[in-house]
Amino acid sequence: MITEGFSIRATRVDDWREVRSLRLEMLQDTPIAFGETLQDALGHTDSEWRMRAARGTAERGTVMVAIDPAGRWVGTMGGYVPDAITGALLVGVYVSPDHRGRDSGVFDALLVAIQEWARGEGDRLTLHVHEDNARARAAYLRRGFTETGHRVKYVLDSSAMEIEMVKPL
Repeated sequence: MITEGFSIRATRVDDWREVRSLRLEMLQDTPIAFGETLQDALGHTDSEWRMRAARGTAERGTVMVAIDPAGRWVGTMGGYVPDAITGALLVGVYVSPDHRGRDSGVFDALLVAIQEWARGEGDRLTLHVHEDNARARAAYLRRGFTETGHRVKYVLDSSAMEIEMVKPL
């Protein structure tokens, strides 16, 4: 998919260096948004990064990336189906600071791509967002997600919670 100023596509195994670079950027920028620490990510082997890059074409999952005309990766979103009851789960959402906001269109284009994938997996898209990540919660609410009232413990800090949100497809 090509939009104004960037393209959207699924990651491939040979994208592992870009996947690593963007993941490290994500963890530095918004450490509470992901279930992994920067320190842990820095310790991954090249084979781990190759496996992560291959998720873009995985069965029951995908990872989409936004790439600007210069080839810089400026955003990503992933989805997978952990089980039949949960259905499609949105994960790994990130947009580089200089491409955030409604005017850039990166978030919305990535979300459209993930929703298209998720329609093949069921009738809703679910996500968990850290209770302290107000910017992300607001972005999801503006795009039709609603809070279910369900909370789950944040994997990196059991004293914190993640809020479940869902959007019908």
